[in-house]
Amino acid sequence: MERLVVTSSPHTRSRFTVNRIMADVIIALIPATLMGIYIFGMRSAMIVAVSIISAMVSEALFQKIRKQDITLNDLSAVVTGLILALNVPPGAPLGMVAVGSAFAIIIVKQIFGGLGQNFMNPAMAARAFLVISYPTMMSIFCDPMITAVSSATPLAVSSCTPLGIMAAGDYANLPSLWETFIGTIPGTIGETSSIALIIGGIYLIVRKVISWEIPVIYIGTVFLLTFVLDGFNFYLSLYSIFSGGLMLGAFYMLTDYSSSPVTKKGKIVYAFGAGLLTTLIRLYGVYPEGVMFSVLLMNVATPMIEHFTSPKIFGGAKR
Repeated sequence: MERLVVTSSPHTRSRFTVNRIMADVIIALIPATLMGIYIFGMRSAMIVAVSIISAMVSEALFQKIRKQDITLNDLSAVVTGLILALNVPPGAPLGMVAVGSAFAIIIVKQIFGGLGQNFMNPAMAARAFLVISYPTMMSIFCDPMITAVSSATPLAVSSCTPLGIMAAGDYANLPSLWETFIGTIPGTIGETSSIALIIGGIYLIVRKVISWEIPVIYIGTVFLLTFVLDGFNFYLSLYSIFSGGLMLGAFYMLTDYSSSPVTKKGKIVYAFGAGLLTTLIRLYGVYPEGVMFSVLLMNVATPMIEHFTSPKIFGGAKR
C-alpha cells in the first residue's frame, strides 16, 4: 500500500533544483572557459581541471570527516572550482590554484554551514586570499598565445592622472576596444573575453537562473560613473566595462544566491553600490581593478541591505 505524505501548505513544486541551477551555470561558463583555453593555451585547461578537482576533493573530505552526506552531485563544488580557475592568471602554479580552491570550499563555504550558508562568494574570497598570499604570481599576466611572456592588463596599462583622466598619448599603449571585447588581451583565464561572458550571462537570464537587475545595473553604473568622473569620454567608459573582471563579476559573482539580496529594491541598491565601489577603486585606488573588492564588500553589506529594503509584512507593525 502506497503511503501519502502530507505536509503543510503551500503545496508547490519547483522545476528549479540545485543540480539544474549549477548545471546551467557550468553551461554558461563554457564559452569563457573555451576562449580562455584557446587564447592562453592548454595550461589553462590544466588549471581549470586542478581547481575543479581540488574543490571536489576538499568538499568530499570535509564532509567525510564531519560525517555528513557527501553532496558532490549538486555540482556546487564544480562551479566554485571553475569560477576560481577563471579568476587566476594562465601562468599560475598548479599548487597555488589547488590551495585557493580548497580555501574556497573549506574556509568560505563548508565551515559556515555549506551550500547556501556562506556570507560571501567562495570563488571571489579565494581570489582575494590568493592575491594576499601570492601577490607576485597573481599579478603576472601572459600575452595571448605567448604564455612565457608577462604583461600588464589593459587596466594597469591605462596610466591616469590623479583625477583618473587618461593622460595624453596613453591610447597608443592600449589594446583596441575590439580586442578587449573578444578577449585577445592579457588577463586572467576567464575574464578577458567579454563576448563569451555576455553570451553566458544572457543564457542564465533566459533560463531564469539569475535576474537581469544586478548585472545590468552594475554594468550601467560603472559605465555612467566612469563617463562622469573620467573626463566624459564615451570610449573610455566602454573600455571600462569590457576590461578587467567586470563582466565575470557582474553575471557570475554578484549574483551568487546566498550572498546577494533577494528583494528587487535590495538588488538595485546592491548592484549600484558594487558599481560605485568598482569605479572609485579603479579611478582613485592603488589597485587598477576594483571588481574583487566591490563584490566582497557588497556581499558583507547584504544583510544590512535586506534589513532596510525588505517589504513590510501586511498588517505588521511599522518599522
